[in-house]
Amino acid sequence: MSSSLTAAAALRDWPAPVAAGAVNGTVSVPGSKSLSNRALILAAQATAPSVLEGVLRSRDSALMAAGLRALGVPVDDSGPDWAVTPAPLRGPAQIDTGLAGTVMRFLPPLAATADGAVTVDGDPAARKRPMGEILRALRVLGVEIDGSGLPFTLQGKGFVTGGSVTIDASASSQFVSGLLLAAPSFRRGLTVQHDGTPVPSLPHIEMTVQALRSVGVQVDDSDPNTWTVVPGPVDPWTQPIETDLSNATPFLAAALVIGGTVRIPRWPEHTTQPGAAFADLAADLGADVTLRNGTLSVTGPDRLPGMDIDAHDFSELAPTLAAVAALADGPSHLRGIGHIRGHETDRLAALVDNITGLGGDADADADALHIRPARLYGGTWRAFADHRMATAGAIIGLRVAGVVVDDIDCTAKTLPGFAAMWADLLGDRDGSGS
Repeated sequence: MSSSLTAAAALRDWPAPVAAGAVNGTVSVPGSKSLSNRALILAAQATAPSVLEGVLRSRDSALMAAGLRALGVPVDDSGPDWAVTPAPLRGPAQIDTGLAGTVMRFLPPLAATADGAVTVDGDPAARKRPMGEILRALRVLGVEIDGSGLPFTLQGKGFVTGGSVTIDASASSQFVSGLLLAAPSFRRGLTVQHDGTPVPSLPHIEMTVQALRSVGVQVDDSDPNTWTVVPGPVDPWTQPIETDLSNATPFLAAALVIGGTVRIPRWPEHTTQPGAAFADLAADLGADVTLRNGTLSVTGPDRLPGMDIDAHDFSELAPTLAAVAALADGPSHLRGIGHIRGHETDRLAALVDNITGLGGDADADADALHIRPARLYGGTWRAFADHRMATAGAIIGLRVAGVVVDDIDCTAKTLPGFAAMWADLLGDRDGSGS
């Protein structure tokens, strides 16, 4: 191995800091990745330019902006707010989705309305993520597509007629959201009906519906598992992007596992973000949770019990919850999360591999993760290029000396600067853990 590759690996390996005592800090978390990328997609279809306040600056949002630029939509991210100027979509274009589910599922339906060929590809791991259902839906709607998964090419005709389509969205709510977000630009709009086991992360579809309505789009979601979007104009995006609540949860989890208090400013009183569920979960574990003047405060309990929960609607929190469970005094069961095998990595397998690799006791079945109390020891925590897996390793490291996350830099996917923020919360200014 060359010296340059060795140095690069050394930079990625990150000794997770062990907490010296209870935590006491305030963490300002940037904007929601999920809302940022929905806002970008809708602003690209608007009748006039939009200025997006509070967009998350991360790899996922940068990839979305780059994808829109490739289609001919100017996106200026040089200032604190991002400016999006709608323009006719055109090919030929090359879109890089990276490992971002919102980019690989949200951009293709909109790109199908472009005039010209659009090729979509992503990271090697992205090629393993479920894509077939949304491509099948687009074919039903008359879109010509070469390929059955990443990479694929859309042969755009400058329009999509729209109409109605039935899909199985049990692998990802993003299949529904991607179609709905582009539907205002389809000539006949779109009705999407889900036929299959329950859709995971339904709050994310509710977020999509709310985002569409906020820019004047008519959406009918009165019938279960059916969503109808009326074609028509899209108003410019005007609302500030909320704090990313899922990105806030590792910091809040620190209070659960080492005690003390963590505060998150700009926590919305009402939101569709699945990460909001963490506040109630923390309270159920015995934490003192308060929301006052827009700041959520979590003070950890004297004892951390296990949990037995259905996490189907907030499955993106599973890595954080699994890390907490691995440090709990009692057994835990995270149910309804079989679909996270198709996320950035097979999260169920990765969590079992990492926890047992540190001496823990964990296993998974088709739809659940089971964790029992065990004495943990140091070792490598593999991130699998998954931002939430990396932050889960940081949580474990608060109480277990010698935990090394092998790729902390992958947190830049949704939270650049995580390691520095973590060190600052713990008072470990150089991030060394010493």
